[in-house]
Amino acid sequence: MINDADRLQLQSMVRSRSMPHSLVRRARIILLSGDGQSNREVARRCGVSAPAVSHWRRRYQERGLAGLHDELRPGRPRTHDDEKVAELIKLVVEHKPAHATHWSVRSAAATTGISKSAVGRYFARFGLQPHRSKSFKLSTDPFFVEKVRDIVGLYLNPPDQALVLCVDEKSQVQALERTQPVLPLGLGYAEGVTHDYYRHGTTTLFAALDVLDGRVITMCKPRHRHQEFLSFLDHLDRNVPPALDIHLVADNYGTHKHPKVKAWLARRPRYHFHYTPTYASWLNQVERWFGLITQQAIRRGSFRSVGELVQKIDAYVANYNLHQRPFVWTATADSILAKLQRLCKFINGTLH
Repeated sequence: MINDADRLQLQSMVRSRSMPHSLVRRARIILLSGDGQSNREVARRCGVSAPAVSHWRRRYQERGLAGLHDELRPGRPRTHDDEKVAELIKLVVEHKPAHATHWSVRSAAATTGISKSAVGRYFARFGLQPHRSKSFKLSTDPFFVEKVRDIVGLYLNPPDQALVLCVDEKSQVQALERTQPVLPLGLGYAEGVTHDYYRHGTTTLFAALDVLDGRVITMCKPRHRHQEFLSFLDHLDRNVPPALDIHLVADNYGTHKHPKVKAWLARRPRYHFHYTPTYASWLNQVERWFGLITQQAIRRGSFRSVGELVQKIDAYVANYNLHQRPFVWTATADSILAKLQRLCKFINGTLH
C-alpha cells in the first residue's frame, strides 16, 4: 500500500529528467505495483524480470522510499576525510599562492599534501577552475536600471504593430591572407594555418537583427562614420515594412548620436532608439550574432582582398537568413539587477 505522500514523491521521480534511469524505473515499478498489477505485468511494462519486481517491492515495504536507492558497496576507505577536502577548497578559494597569481593542481597538491590526481578530482567535483578567469566590467551609467528594464521589456514583451531590431557595427574587419596554404583537416590532426598573414584592408559590417524571427539585415562599408551609419539606416528603412513602428536597440557610440542621425530620426517618427547602458553591450542581441559570423566565416578564413571578404560575409548572411532562428532571451530585468547586486556585495561589501 502506498500512502499519499510517497505516491506524490514517486510520481515526481518518474517525471524527472535528471534522476538516474535505474531510480526512475524502480519508482515506476512501485507505482504500477500499487495500482494492483501483477509482478509479471509490471515486469513486462518496465522491461525487467519478475524477480527484480519482487525485490524492489520488498525493499519498499521494508524501508520505504529510501529502499529504492542503491546501498553503499564495499571498497577501499577514503584517503582524505571531509576536513582535509574542506581545507583544500578553502585554500584555493580564499587564498593566493605566495609566488603565483593562481593555484594549479600541482601547487595545491604540494601545499596540502594531497596527491595531484586527488586534487584534480576534487577540483572537477566542486567545479573549481583556478587556471581560468573571466573578464567583466560594471556599468557606470547613472540610468543603468532604467535602460535595462526598457530593453529587456522590449525582448520579453515586444510592442504590438512594431519591429524590434538590434543594431550595431563590427568595425575594422580585416581581410587577412595566410602566407601559406591552409593544411586541410585530416584523421588525427587539426586544420593548420600559418600564424602570420598579409593585410589587404578592412571593412565595417553594419547589422540589424530582428529579435522576433532572427532575420539579419546587413551592409558592408569601408569606413565607420555617421555618413556610413546614415546610409545603413536608409538601407534598413527600405527593407522593413512601412506600416510598422521600428524600435532600434543600439549602444552609445558617438556615431549613433550624431546630429545628422538625430535629424534623420526626427523626420521619421516611427523610429525609436533605445540605447544600452555604458559598458553593457551584452544587452544587444546582435553582438551574439557577430560572434557567430566571426567564428564560422571570418576568423579562420583567408582573403586576398576586401572584396573577397565582403563576398564571404554576404554569402554567410544569405545562408543564415534561409535558416534564420531567433535567440531566446530568458533573463528578466529583476534577475539581472539581482545578479549585479550580488556582484557588488562580493566586491565592495555593499549593494551599491
